[in-house]
Amino acid sequence: MSTQSTQPSQPSQSPRTAQSPPGPRMPAEWAEHEACLMVWPTRASLWGPAHEAAKREYAAVALAIAGFEHVIMIAAPGLADEARTAFGDAAAEGHGVEVIELPADDSWLRDSGPIFAHDERGNRVGVDFRFNAWGEKHYPWTADDKLASLLLDRLGVERVHSSMILEGGAITVDGEGTLITTEQCLLHPNRNPRMSRTEMEEELRRRLGIEKVIWLPYGGLEDTETDGHVDGVAAFVAPAKVVVSLPEDPGHPDYARMRANLAVLEASTDARGRALEVVPVPQTAYGEVAGTPVEVCYLNFYLANGGCVVPVGGDGRSGTDAAALAVIAAALPGRKVVGVPTPVLAYGGGGIHCITQQLPKAARA
Repeated sequence: MSTQSTQPSQPSQSPRTAQSPPGPRMPAEWAEHEACLMVWPTRASLWGPAHEAAKREYAAVALAIAGFEHVIMIAAPGLADEARTAFGDAAAEGHGVEVIELPADDSWLRDSGPIFAHDERGNRVGVDFRFNAWGEKHYPWTADDKLASLLLDRLGVERVHSSMILEGGAITVDGEGTLITTEQCLLHPNRNPRMSRTEMEEELRRRLGIEKVIWLPYGGLEDTETDGHVDGVAAFVAPAKVVVSLPEDPGHPDYARMRANLAVLEASTDARGRALEVVPVPQTAYGEVAGTPVEVCYLNFYLANGGCVVPVGGDGRSGTDAAALAVIAAALPGRKVVGVPTPVLAYGGGGIHCITQQLPKAARA
């Protein structure tokens, strides 16, 4: 697929099955969590001169989330004491942030960790999709590929294996059988070159209970790190309700591309046949880290129990943080929306959603 065309695609959706598929189903991110899972910054070469600043931002994100729910911070061997020091009194089990040791190559748990689902009895399972460092972009990634299995064992959650390469940031779900992804990422030949689109949809049905896939044509043009994850451009915030990036500046590289995505969403229905309510987020924040310009993605937020922790620019120059937070708050009534400045996360290639993974509570059978 060309990533240069800006012509809107026809709505690309898998058909709804006649009934809910058997097996596990991934809950929506707004379902109640037992904890938030993270990994302490590990790959120093990724961050370069911003490594210490990255640690401060990870700590700030973890503490903001701990205001809503328990946080389990994974630290690679030798880094646990450093992580505990960063959290001070909060780094104790039952007091906000708990630090555990497991081998890790990098610190983007949304992508290297398990994706949780509920089985037919309401028990949690962790789907262990394969991980290849976003198309073999960073070496090594062996520990990250094994991290999901080790973490599930540590948590006492049943492991379900999948041979498909899939990062959690590549999908957003409504918990009712609908999944949104991007062609730019999921169909990229550096992930699953031997799988067809239909085969991918079938694996998502089997492992996550997906009845319908809505394929957006584009992720971010400049998102070369993940090849256009959906969590940089769109997110479910309620059944049949999606927030989308829609930059106002015609000079923005994604101005036309995001409008192509919007056209697909506006023409789509979910797995239950409902038209989607689409909420545009037009603001964009820019900053600079270590001499490199960065764009902070407001949509890369984490939905916590009763709250939403949102990446913001925070430097006072863009003047858009408050406006973006207001749009997101209006889309999430009843939740406390908190902004955390994360330009360094953007410099590393992601945001708050990328460095977190929710551990849902077990559902009642």
